[in-house]
Amino acid sequence: MPALVAESLDKSFVTGTVRTDVLRGLSIEIEAGELTLVSGPSGCGKSTLLAILSGLLKPDAGRAIALGEDLARLSPIELERFRLHHTGFVFQGFNLFPALDALEQVALPLGYLGLDDATARARARRALEEVGLGNRLALRPAELSGGEKQRVAIARALAKEPQLLFADEPTSALDAANGQIVIDTLHRIAKTHGATVLCVSHDPRLVAHADRVLAMEDGRILADSRAEPAAAGRG
Repeated sequence: MPALVAESLDKSFVTGTVRTDVLRGLSIEIEAGELTLVSGPSGCGKSTLLAILSGLLKPDAGRAIALGEDLARLSPIELERFRLHHTGFVFQGFNLFPALDALEQVALPLGYLGLDDATARARARRALEEVGLGNRLALRPAELSGGEKQRVAIARALAKEPQLLFADEPTSALDAANGQIVIDTLHRIAKTHGATVLCVSHDPRLVAHADRVLAMEDGRILADSRAEPAAAGRG
Protein backbone atom coordinates (compact mmCIF):
# COMPACT_ATOMS: atom_id res chain seq x y z
CA MET A 1 0.00 0.00 0.00
CA PRO A 2 1.36 3.47 -0.84
CA ALA A 3 2.12 5.59 2.21
CA LEU A 4 0.36 8.66 0.77
CA VAL A 5 -2.40 8.82 -1.82
CA ALA A 6 -4.03 11.85 -3.44
CA GLU A 7 -7.23 11.08 -5.33
CA SER A 8 -8.60 13.78 -7.66
CA LEU A 9 -7.73 16.63 -5.30
CA ASP A 10 -9.25 20.04 -5.97
CA LYS A 11 -8.46 23.13 -3.90
CA SER A 12 -9.30 26.78 -4.49
CA PHE A 13 -8.82 29.95 -2.49
CA VAL A 14 -11.04 33.03 -2.68
CA THR A 15 -9.76 36.55 -2.05
CA GLY A 16 -12.52 39.09 -2.34
CA THR A 17 -14.15 38.36 -5.68
CA VAL A 18 -11.13 36.51 -7.07
CA ARG A 19 -11.13 32.71 -7.03
CA THR A 20 -7.80 30.97 -7.57
CA ASP A 21 -7.74 27.28 -8.46
CA VAL A 22 -4.64 25.85 -6.80
CA LEU A 23 -5.09 22.09 -7.28
CA ARG A 24 -7.05 20.66 -10.21
CA GLY A 25 -7.98 16.99 -10.09
CA LEU A 26 -4.54 15.98 -8.85
CA SER A 27 -3.90 12.27 -8.22
CA ILE A 28 -0.62 10.70 -7.07
CA GLU A 29 0.74 7.85 -4.94
CA ILE A 30 3.83 8.24 -2.74
CA GLU A 31 5.87 5.23 -1.62
CA ALA A 32 7.54 4.64 1.74
CA GLY A 33 11.32 4.54 2.07
CA GLU A 34 11.85 7.25 -0.54
CA LEU A 35 12.52 10.95 -0.72
CA THR A 36 9.94 12.34 -3.11
CA LEU A 37 10.49 15.91 -4.27
CA VAL A 38 7.64 18.06 -5.54
CA SER A 39 9.23 20.82 -7.59
CA GLY A 40 7.83 23.77 -9.44
CA PRO A 41 7.57 27.56 -9.43
CA SER A 42 6.09 29.56 -6.57
CA GLY A 43 2.30 29.43 -6.59
CA CYS A 44 2.05 26.15 -8.51
CA GLY A 45 0.27 24.38 -5.64
CA LYS A 46 3.07 22.25 -4.19
CA SER A 47 2.81 23.58 -0.62
CA THR A 48 -0.98 23.21 -0.76
CA LEU A 49 -0.53 19.58 -1.81
CA LEU A 50 1.82 18.98 1.14
CA ALA A 51 -0.63 20.65 3.54
CA ILE A 52 -3.50 18.44 2.35
CA LEU A 53 -1.51 15.20 2.45
CA SER A 54 -0.30 16.01 5.96
CA GLY A 55 -3.80 16.79 7.21
CA LEU A 56 -3.17 20.50 7.80
CA LEU A 57 -5.67 21.51 5.10
CA LYS A 58 -8.83 19.96 3.71
CA PRO A 59 -9.41 19.65 -0.04
CA ASP A 60 -12.55 21.01 -1.69
CA ALA A 61 -12.96 17.70 -3.49
CA GLY A 62 -11.13 14.38 -3.70
CA ARG A 63 -9.46 12.34 -0.98
CA ALA A 64 -6.15 12.42 0.87
CA ILE A 65 -5.14 9.05 2.32
CA ALA A 66 -2.18 8.72 4.69
CA LEU A 67 -1.03 5.32 5.98
CA GLY A 68 -4.38 3.91 4.88
CA GLU A 69 -6.40 6.56 6.73
CA ASP A 70 -8.83 8.79 4.84
CA LEU A 71 -7.92 12.04 6.56
CA ALA A 72 -11.32 13.63 5.90
CA ARG A 73 -12.99 10.89 7.97
CA LEU A 74 -10.96 11.66 11.09
CA SER A 75 -12.36 13.96 13.76
CA PRO A 76 -10.21 16.98 14.73
CA ILE A 77 -8.97 15.11 17.82
CA GLU A 78 -8.23 11.95 15.81
CA LEU A 79 -6.41 14.01 13.17
CA GLU A 80 -4.32 15.77 15.82
CA ARG A 81 -3.44 12.41 17.37
CA PHE A 82 -2.56 10.98 13.94
CA ARG A 83 -0.18 13.86 13.20
CA LEU A 84 1.37 13.64 16.66
CA HIS A 85 2.19 9.95 16.39
CA HIS A 86 2.88 9.47 12.69
CA THR A 87 4.18 12.71 11.15
CA GLY A 88 7.11 15.08 11.42
CA PHE A 89 7.47 18.52 9.85
CA VAL A 90 10.44 20.59 8.69
CA PHE A 91 9.78 24.17 7.58
CA GLN A 92 11.74 26.91 5.85
CA GLY A 93 11.83 29.09 8.97
CA PHE A 94 13.25 26.46 11.40
CA ASN A 95 10.63 27.32 14.11
CA LEU A 96 13.08 27.02 17.01
CA PHE A 97 12.63 28.51 20.48
CA PRO A 98 15.30 31.18 21.15
CA ALA A 99 15.75 30.29 24.85
CA LEU A 100 16.20 26.52 24.39
CA ASP A 101 19.40 24.72 23.50
CA ALA A 102 19.49 22.12 20.73
CA LEU A 103 18.87 19.16 23.05
CA GLU A 104 15.89 20.87 24.67
CA GLN A 105 14.46 21.83 21.27
CA VAL A 106 14.40 18.20 20.18
CA ALA A 107 13.30 16.70 23.50
CA LEU A 108 10.40 19.08 24.11
CA PRO A 109 7.83 17.59 21.67
CA LEU A 110 8.56 14.08 22.91
CA GLY A 111 6.79 14.87 26.16
CA TYR A 112 3.53 15.05 24.21
CA LEU A 113 4.13 11.43 23.20
CA GLY A 114 4.19 10.45 26.86
CA LEU A 115 7.94 9.88 27.16
CA ASP A 116 9.61 10.62 30.49
CA ASP A 117 12.36 13.25 30.59
CA ALA A 118 15.26 10.79 30.60
CA THR A 119 13.92 8.80 27.64
CA ALA A 120 13.09 11.98 25.73
CA ARG A 121 16.57 13.43 26.24
CA ALA A 122 18.24 10.15 25.25
CA ARG A 123 16.19 9.95 22.05
CA ALA A 124 16.83 13.64 21.33
CA ARG A 125 20.58 13.11 21.74
CA ARG A 126 20.52 10.18 19.28
CA ALA A 127 18.60 12.23 16.73
CA LEU A 128 21.03 15.14 16.98
CA GLU A 129 23.99 12.80 16.63
CA GLU A 130 22.37 11.28 13.54
CA VAL A 131 22.21 14.68 11.83
CA GLY A 132 25.82 15.47 12.79
CA LEU A 133 25.19 17.79 15.73
CA GLY A 134 26.34 15.60 18.60
CA ASN A 135 28.85 18.29 19.61
CA ARG A 136 26.31 21.15 19.46
CA LEU A 137 23.75 19.92 22.01
CA ALA A 138 24.11 22.82 24.44
CA LEU A 139 23.95 25.65 21.89
CA ARG A 140 20.95 27.93 21.44
CA PRO A 141 19.70 29.04 17.99
CA ALA A 142 21.64 32.33 18.11
CA GLU A 143 24.86 30.30 18.37
CA LEU A 144 24.06 28.04 15.39
CA SER A 145 24.45 28.60 11.66
CA GLY A 146 21.43 28.45 9.36
CA GLY A 147 22.31 24.94 8.25
CA GLU A 148 22.72 23.80 11.85
CA LYS A 149 19.36 25.29 12.80
CA GLN A 150 17.69 23.36 10.02
CA ARG A 151 19.39 20.16 11.12
CA VAL A 152 18.09 20.76 14.66
CA ALA A 153 14.62 21.06 13.13
CA ILE A 154 15.15 17.79 11.24
CA ALA A 155 16.35 16.10 14.43
CA ARG A 156 13.24 17.36 16.23
CA ALA A 157 11.07 15.70 13.60
CA LEU A 158 13.25 12.57 13.45
CA ALA A 159 13.17 12.02 17.23
CA LYS A 160 9.43 11.33 17.02
CA GLU A 161 10.29 8.35 14.77
CA PRO A 162 7.62 9.39 12.25
CA GLN A 163 6.46 7.24 9.37
CA LEU A 164 5.75 10.41 7.39
CA LEU A 165 8.16 13.34 7.20
CA PHE A 166 7.05 16.51 5.43
CA ALA A 167 9.55 19.22 4.44
CA ASP A 168 8.38 22.57 3.04
CA GLU A 169 11.17 24.52 1.29
CA PRO A 170 13.81 23.17 3.74
CA THR A 171 16.82 24.59 1.84
CA SER A 172 15.57 27.91 0.50
CA ALA A 173 17.21 29.93 3.30
CA LEU A 174 20.53 28.07 3.03
CA ASP A 175 23.65 28.33 0.91
CA ALA A 176 24.60 25.52 -1.48
CA ALA A 177 26.80 23.58 0.97
CA ASN A 178 24.28 23.61 3.82
CA GLY A 179 21.43 22.93 1.42
CA GLN A 180 23.18 19.79 0.23
CA ILE A 181 23.78 18.61 3.81
CA VAL A 182 20.10 19.07 4.61
CA ILE A 183 18.76 17.25 1.56
CA ASP A 184 21.30 14.42 2.00
CA THR A 185 20.15 14.10 5.62
CA LEU A 186 16.51 13.86 4.57
CA HIS A 187 17.40 11.25 1.95
CA ARG A 188 19.33 9.18 4.50
CA ILE A 189 16.35 9.29 6.89
CA ALA A 190 14.11 7.85 4.18
CA LYS A 191 16.52 5.01 3.52
CA THR A 192 17.66 4.10 7.03
CA HIS A 193 14.31 4.56 8.78
CA GLY A 194 12.00 3.46 5.97
CA ALA A 195 10.20 6.77 6.31
CA THR A 196 8.15 8.48 3.64
CA VAL A 197 9.82 11.85 3.05
CA LEU A 198 7.81 14.33 0.99
CA CYS A 199 9.69 17.53 0.22
CA VAL A 200 8.36 20.52 -1.70
CA SER A 201 10.79 23.07 -3.12
CA HIS A 202 11.51 25.29 -6.08
CA ASP A 203 15.25 24.82 -5.43
CA PRO A 204 16.67 23.04 -8.53
CA ARG A 205 19.68 21.80 -6.52
CA LEU A 206 17.48 19.24 -4.78
CA VAL A 207 16.48 17.35 -7.93
CA ALA A 208 19.66 15.28 -8.13
CA HIS A 209 19.28 14.12 -4.51
CA ALA A 210 15.69 12.85 -4.68
CA ASP A 211 14.54 9.31 -5.47
CA ARG A 212 11.55 10.67 -7.34
CA VAL A 213 10.69 14.10 -8.72
CA LEU A 214 7.16 15.32 -9.36
CA ALA A 215 7.15 18.49 -11.47
CA MET A 216 4.10 20.68 -10.79
CA GLU A 217 2.64 23.60 -12.65
CA ASP A 218 -0.78 25.27 -12.39
CA GLY A 219 -2.08 22.75 -9.88
CA ARG A 220 -1.22 19.63 -11.85
CA ILE A 221 1.59 17.09 -12.04
CA LEU A 222 3.29 17.63 -15.40
CA ALA A 223 6.10 15.09 -15.04
CA ASP A 224 6.93 12.14 -12.80
CA SER A 225 10.52 10.92 -12.97
CA ARG A 226 12.93 8.80 -10.99
CA ALA A 227 16.57 9.63 -10.38
CA GLU A 228 19.37 7.52 -11.73
CA PRO A 229 20.49 4.95 -9.11
CA ALA A 230 23.86 6.61 -8.59
CA ALA A 231 22.26 10.01 -7.94
CA ALA A 232 19.52 8.60 -5.71
CA GLY A 233 22.06 6.76 -3.60
CA ARG A 234 24.25 9.79 -3.03
CA GLY A 235 24.76 10.75 0.60
